Order: sequence, then structure tokens, then C-alpha cells
Amino acid sequence: MTNQVLILGGSGRIGSKVAADLLAHTQASVTISGRNSTKGEQKSDHLGARVRFATVDLADRGDLQDAISQADVVVHCAGPFHYRDAEVLKMCIQQGANYVDVSDHPSFTRKVLEHRAEAEAAGVTAIINTGIFPGISNSMVRQGVEQLDEVEKIHLSYVVSGSGGAGVTVMRTTFLGLQRPFKAWIDGEWRSVKPYSDREVVEFPSPYGKVGVYWFDMPEAFTLPDTFPVKTVITKFATVPTFYNYLTWSVARWWHPSWLRNSAVIEFLSHVSHFMTDVSDRFSGIGVAIRSEVTGTKDGQPMRCCSTLTHSDTAIAAGSGTGTVVELLLSGQLKKPGVWAIEQALPTDLFEQVMQNRGIKIQHQLMP
Repeated sequence: MTNQVLILGGSGRIGSKVAADLLAHTQASVTISGRNSTKGEQKSDHLGARVRFATVDLADRGDLQDAISQADVVVHCAGPFHYRDAEVLKMCIQQGANYVDVSDHPSFTRKVLEHRAEAEAAGVTAIINTGIFPGISNSMVRQGVEQLDEVEKIHLSYVVSGSGGAGVTVMRTTFLGLQRPFKAWIDGEWRSVKPYSDREVVEFPSPYGKVGVYWFDMPEAFTLPDTFPVKTVITKFATVPTFYNYLTWSVARWWHPSWLRNSAVIEFLSHVSHFMTDVSDRFSGIGVAIRSEVTGTKDGQPMRCCSTLTHSDTAIAAGSGTGTVVELLLSGQLKKPGVWAIEQALPTDLFEQVMQNRGIKIQHQLMP
């Protein structure tokens, strides 16, 4: 019997890339959902015969429950996750469907992690924070941690070219992340950090080179210290062209916090930014680079494990990160009832296998 995968938000930029990855690497039948039937039907026609579109409004419990009841795996791509609750996961637990999401907001991550015991009791495997960052990035950290005997510090840096090919939702996520200070795990304690502060120049692989990155609130800021015995976790982000970083920095520094809690302001900033990147994407591209540096000791000596990845299309890379997890769930190679951040559930050997199958190369360097 053919496996059935439901992708909520599947007619969007990221959801459709997840669908494309599944079509290339599994035999599953895929249902992509959304609220816009015209857009959805066009997208499903483009993806091919193994894909169909279903109109699903996440606010309509009947629609949602009916769609989930027909799926073996549900993939939640309907962001921005700042506005979402754990209702999709709860329905998956009730229906016995495995669950995967591309969540990138800490508040949502905390909401779904609260349901670990219920998922475990139901035999449902729920893997969260898949995609590119968080997602592939977290598994790169796990790779690095496993190279060392003891770990003290994790430093994750990301840079995205323009829009990353991911649409206006990514812009919303960026500005929503500027709303308030967040907690970071530094020197063994939780400290308050201002978003888009403390610029630090990091060397990324070509074509990026040296880029100034800034503190950004990400789920891995607390899932990584929960997963690994580490004293410090740093998560920093930037975009190119550099001009966009100065704009974002100025919004974070000078705009009154209450403005950024106004949904109309967020929409305005998001759409203006998306309009600008529509132009700059032609010159900057829509790629992504990740740099993971894990510091600790090996054989009693100080050691660093640095891993880097680049991809020419951020949205495709995110689709691959999520698609790999779904593929492993469908094949039975990945089974871990409960709710888990990706780095807590995906073994390194399987991660390396699925990355190799997709031609995604991760460079490693172990050095004093």
C-alpha cells in the first residue's frame, strides 16, 4: 500500500520544495494543502501525477481532522509559526499519524515539546525544527559534538542571500524575531540578549567570505543545550547584500518595541522587504551558508570541529532537510515515539546517508 503524506502549507514556497524532494526520493503519494485553491491546483499540476491539492484551513478543525486521518505522515509547513499553536500535532497524536514540521520560532517549539509524553504513549514520532536552519544545521552540530570527547561551546552562524527563494513568510519571521530580548545559554547560565546585536565577522565558504552576523532568536538556542552538555550556545544570522543587515539592525535598535508587536507593522515591513529582495535576488542569488563550530577537547587536548555547508537555493535546501526526515519515517529507519528536536532524533549515520543521496556536501575540519 502506498504511503500517504500530507503537507500543510504545501502550496507555499517551502512546502512545495518538500513535496518535490519526496517525489524524487520516495514512492509516497503527496497531498499539498492550502487555502487558495487556484494556486494549489496550479502547484499540484506542476509537481505531477503523484500530487493532489486539498483545500484545508487550519482554523477549521473538521477539515484539518479529515485531512490528517488519511495521512501516514503530516508535514507542517504553514508558517509563520509565531502565530501557530500545537493543534496540528495534537490531532496527529489522536489519529496516530507521524508528524514533521519546519518550525523556526522558539515559542512554537516550546508549545509542541509539551506534548512529548502524549506522542510517546500513542507511538507517534514527531520530529520538529527540520528544514535548513534549524534542521540540517542542528545535525551538523551533532556531527561535530560526536567528534569530540567533551564539548564546551557551540557557535552556529547563518547567512542567506536576499529572500532565499522562500517568500514573504521568511520576512515575517525575521521581523517577528526582533520583538523582544531572548534568553541565550552563555557560560552555563541563561542571559538576556537583544536581537540583532553584537555583530561578529565570520568566515563562510565561497562565494560569501567574511560576513558580519548578529544574534537572532532561534529554537536551537535552547534545544541544543537541552540535548548536549555544553556551556555556551551562540546563534547568529545575516543576509546579503549587507545593506539589509543595517536596515534590520536599525529596526531592532531604534524602533519602539510596541511597533514590532503590531501585526500591521510586521506586514508592512515584510512586504516592503520582499519587494526589495525581488530586485536584489537577481544579483545576490537566493542561496544559504551555514557554519557550525563546536569547541571542546579530544584526547585531553583543546580542539575545534568546524563544519560548513553552502547551497544555491535556500528553499530547496530546506525542502531537502525536511524531505530526508519524512523519507526515513516512511522507510521505518527512523522511529522514536515522542516529540523531538531534529538533533535529538536523527542519528549521524542516517543524516550523512540522506545528505549524500541528495548531493549535499558538508565540509569538516578538525583543528586545535
